[in-house]
Amino acid sequence: MMKKFTVLSSLILTAAFAAGCAAQTKTASTSPSTGSAATAAATTAPAAQATAAPKGVKKIVVGTGTQFPNICFIDDKGNLTGYDVELVKEIDKRLPEYEFELKTMEFKNLLLSLETNKIDFIAHQMEVNEERKQKFLFNDEAYNIFPNKIIVHKDNNTVKSIDDLKGKKLLVTATSNAAVLAEKYNKEHNTGINIVYTGAGEDAKSLIKQGRADASISTQFAIDFVNKSVDAQLKTVGEPLSNSKVYFILRKDQEELKKKIDEAVKAIKADGTLGKLSTQWLGADYTVGS
Repeated sequence: MMKKFTVLSSLILTAAFAAGCAAQTKTASTSPSTGSAATAAATTAPAAQATAAPKGVKKIVVGTGTQFPNICFIDDKGNLTGYDVELVKEIDKRLPEYEFELKTMEFKNLLLSLETNKIDFIAHQMEVNEERKQKFLFNDEAYNIFPNKIIVHKDNNTVKSIDDLKGKKLLVTATSNAAVLAEKYNKEHNTGINIVYTGAGEDAKSLIKQGRADASISTQFAIDFVNKSVDAQLKTVGEPLSNSKVYFILRKDQEELKKKIDEAVKAIKADGTLGKLSTQWLGADYTVGS
């Protein structure tokens, strides 16, 4: 029997998203919360009513986002999809003892939601850093690897690497690994980059196109996607700032769930499913070497 897969949304992006649901996916509705702050991209709402898991099956709430192109985003039919989303669904199929439920939220809220037990693990291309390792548990089996690079407007020929950003405005998403990379580089090289924190990656891309910012940090596959989908007019420059392996993040008391996820990811790699998902969503097999 096919397991029911539920999507809980704490972001109402568009009318299509609020109403949309895929054939095999149940979408729980939400209502606006009082006193919450609206952003340009999304409106925060309280957690949706979770459906009960079948007897003997443990409910697992998976935190993800909606604004990372090809990773976790809303398609033109209003459905939550992307590489991380479809991988979570595949893992769910292979772990009959669990029923996964995707809950969307702003990126900046993911780690706090994990820490406060509102979600059970995060699927959002999360990279390891020392601050995260102190608080959380990462699974062992990386599910992809990608290079982080400086991105600029396609007509910008003065910025060829991060060294050329002295005194210029570099946009990064708050709490992201891109922010950690930029802060570390500024500290170690005394570069004087003006690091500006934004709420979402889409903000950075639009601000660069409008000439209101000089650069950001992203991946080639994300830039290829936004250039095609919204004519972002961006390009990557310079050598990779890092080649990042990405993992799921759990709480430190979730060793058993971590073990099961690792077993599933290894199997998904071994039978070629992970490589196919990467090629489908990212344009190439970024699981090589992960």
